[in-house]
Amino acid sequence: MRVGIDLLWLKVGKVGGTESYIRNLLDGLYEHSNNKELQFVLFLAKDNHHTFYKYFDKENFTKIIMPIQSKNAIIRIIKENLLLNKYAKDNNVDLMFVPVYSKPLSKNKKIPYIITIHDLQALHYPEYFSKIKNLWLKYAWKRCAITADRIVAISNFVKRDIEDKLGIARNKIEVIYNPITNLENFEDFDKIKSKYNIKENNYYYTVSALLPHKNLKTLILLMKKLKEENNDLDKKLVITGVSGNDRSKINQLIHDLSLNKEVVFTGFISNEERNTLYKNAKIFLFPSIFEGFGMPPIEAMMLGTPVITTKETSLYEVTQGKAYYVNDPFDVDEWVNLIKMVENNYTRKKYYFEEYDLHTICIKYLNLFEKVIK
Repeated sequence: MRVGIDLLWLKVGKVGGTESYIRNLLDGLYEHSNNKELQFVLFLAKDNHHTFYKYFDKENFTKIIMPIQSKNAIIRIIKENLLLNKYAKDNNVDLMFVPVYSKPLSKNKKIPYIITIHDLQALHYPEYFSKIKNLWLKYAWKRCAITADRIVAISNFVKRDIEDKLGIARNKIEVIYNPITNLENFEDFDKIKSKYNIKENNYYYTVSALLPHKNLKTLILLMKKLKEENNDLDKKLVITGVSGNDRSKINQLIHDLSLNKEVVFTGFISNEERNTLYKNAKIFLFPSIFEGFGMPPIEAMMLGTPVITTKETSLYEVTQGKAYYVNDPFDVDEWVNLIKMVENNYTRKKYYFEEYDLHTICIKYLNLFEKVIK
């Protein structure tokens, strides 16, 4: 079985959880590739291929660097449509796996395609996108879903969304959760605490893109309330995430509320540093109101840190009811009261989620590949 994997879309350090998902999955497939009959062909862009070097010490992995730049989305999509099917055919792949929705828009009768849909965000929040991008996303999601041979949805919430909003038959959609891995290694906390001026078990932490539906504004407001209740508040809110179109608004709010010392942005950081911040936080806060999956709260729970999040979209499903939940994601008082309750009553506990085990997830993908090829 020779599987092509389209990675032309991946803008390194710019696509958040989607990048973590595919890199985790590739790590798992790498471990499963001892059988020479199982081959993976990675189709890479000129500006991202250097970040995948570690896979090519095995004969099972082949790299194809296409004349495409991931950073230029419009030109990349055009070239992907013009070239990917030909490159796949020339490299004798039996199946193309596109871990996002961005497959060529035409149906390929000779090579089956599997795509992953992570969410249909633009159909829920069209105001986040330009009119042109909204039109494109609506068309591309629908067209790619129709022409793909099988669709992977990363949660039951996403599967229902694809059925309802794109009109795709449920038997064409397979739910495979995101793998959770890379939680084994840590940075020295002494280095981190001086870097961000924080204390062990004395800060709140979140990992989030800086976008409106992530609801980070509520976390800023709850920090203001906590500070009003305690002028000597020494806890901080540490935010890790890639940039987004809400960053300037969040910065302005922090400035207006005089919280510059209480809120810390780390920017993009290594897995080791992120894991250490997870592990040493007082509470992990995840106020998002829209997630196709939501890896950060699960990662925090697996490292033993209590999590407060919402029940919105997929979050209650993927955290399996084992976190603490606010009923109203925007109610600052509810957040503050729940934080106080958790701080006074919890004991640290590491959770294990078999459903997100990398080996388990890889077996599901490999079984799906074989089923589609047959």
